[in-house]
Amino acid sequence: MSISRLTMQCAFIALFLLCRSSSARTLVAEKLTYRIEWRMVNAATANLQFQRAAGNTWQIDLDIESTGFVDRLYRILDKYRVSANDRMCASNVDLDAQEGKRHMLAHLAFDNSRHKLDYTERDLPKNTAKEKTLDIPACTYEVAGALAALTQLDLQPGKSTALPVTDGKKLVNAKIESQAKERVTVDGKVHQTVRYEVFLFDNVLYKRKGRLFLWLTDDQDKTPVQFQVQLGFPIGTISLELEKQQKF
Repeated sequence: MSISRLTMQCAFIALFLLCRSSSARTLVAEKLTYRIEWRMVNAATANLQFQRAAGNTWQIDLDIESTGFVDRLYRILDKYRVSANDRMCASNVDLDAQEGKRHMLAHLAFDNSRHKLDYTERDLPKNTAKEKTLDIPACTYEVAGALAALTQLDLQPGKSTALPVTDGKKLVNAKIESQAKERVTVDGKVHQTVRYEVFLFDNVLYKRKGRLFLWLTDDQDKTPVQFQVQLGFPIGTISLELEKQQKF
């Protein structure tokens, strides 16, 4: 799995879990822009946008594009789109990942009447395909769309919980810890935040050893201002910091 796809999945699984575990937050149409740093350089930009679609459905788009030195070495252009209802129960997910010479398409189709998830993946350069079907609960959240699910729990520092997560290939219960209140500075602006850790590595959702942290503002908005994915050699730490927030 590439760095960009691992970063994308980890970050937005974390956001989903924490938005389900914090105090109530009303979903609004907005766009969040993040700077992705790796090995002390700006490696990519991530844009996350929520907007109303037809009826009572929401469309969520996540785009990741490499920048600067990393873009010259290894071009990354990932597009992730989610359709979900007002409860953020997913119906369809599409991923178009272009990374170096690789180009992969994936589709997740959620059938709540059958309690099934059908996953398909196509490797365009190799002209190969994979399929998988999972048994799922009636209302299942995918790794990005569930970010916007209305929060039900108030997870205070020192408390933890576990919630179900799927990436289309595996369904797991992931532990989330609310660890401490911290002041975080992003682009010169100080934020009062709560630090959380989401346990997805060490053979939970990912076999790779690592740790995932997320800082949300300690207010009603619960804005995710910073992520850190701490992996071993040779990847190291990948950081995401909020650059811009636009509400529509």
